[in-house]
Amino acid sequence: MTVIDPDTQAGWVAEDEAVEDEAEDMPLSMRLSIADTLTLGNATCGFMAVYFTTTGILIPHLTGSDESGMARHSAATAVILMLCAAVFDLFDGLVARKLRSSPMGAELDNLSDLISFGLAPAYFVLVYGMVADDAHQRVSALAGIVVLLAVVLRLARFSCVTLKDGMFQGMPSPFGALTVVSIVLLELPFVPTLLAIVGVAWLMVSRVEYPKPRGILAVAVLSWIVSAMALLAAWAFDAPGGQLLLQTGCALQVVTGAVIPLFATARRVNNFRDNRREARAAQLP
Repeated sequence: MTVIDPDTQAGWVAEDEAVEDEAEDMPLSMRLSIADTLTLGNATCGFMAVYFTTTGILIPHLTGSDESGMARHSAATAVILMLCAAVFDLFDGLVARKLRSSPMGAELDNLSDLISFGLAPAYFVLVYGMVADDAHQRVSALAGIVVLLAVVLRLARFSCVTLKDGMFQGMPSPFGALTVVSIVLLELPFVPTLLAIVGVAWLMVSRVEYPKPRGILAVAVLSWIVSAMALLAAWAFDAPGGQLLLQTGCALQVVTGAVIPLFATARRVNNFRDNRREARAAQLP
């Protein structure tokens, strides 16, 4: 509100309005919270994963380079960056609940997840289809599109649907992205690889319930990510048994992704049966 001084005829702005104008003129970087900074770290890791996939795997393949070690290092680096993005995604929510989050927090989180857990794994699948001997490039490109669209639909649904507290509806996008990458690193025949990737994409948009990583579960998730990084590093540097350790870790990731829906389905069936028993018992005289 502007007030005119009757003696000087000069205008001045009320203090509250001046503070509001100053806040509006404040640079964007000054209004980011700590949680938002972690979210931006998530997006950065996703972009760098695409970079290493391109420069270390795709370009050497297109130029006819036979440096398999470089491709292995770059693939490991790309996946480690996706794992780092998952760590940032895990902690930005925890920090936001403990401290504060800016009004942009939810939007930043969705956009960052789209880069790290949508674009990066979809691009990884696309490049796999171009460099693998038994793969089909166009079919792999279609599989990559399916993964990307599944993450887009999942994030859009997450933004507008109220879910049960403590549960996700559908496979979380970080878990889905790491499962897709694990399937590729297993180096299975093309058709099983393709079907497994499409299956993971379906799980991300399904109604299967997944528990949110809080408390002990969050510690377990973090420990698993650190272990996966160690396995990737051993594989990248061609350590003795590194290939076997990597395949074991990837297999565990895929099995975990498949077992959780089975447990969720079994629990839903048991709940349905219990409800029917209660309803029948209530009808008895």
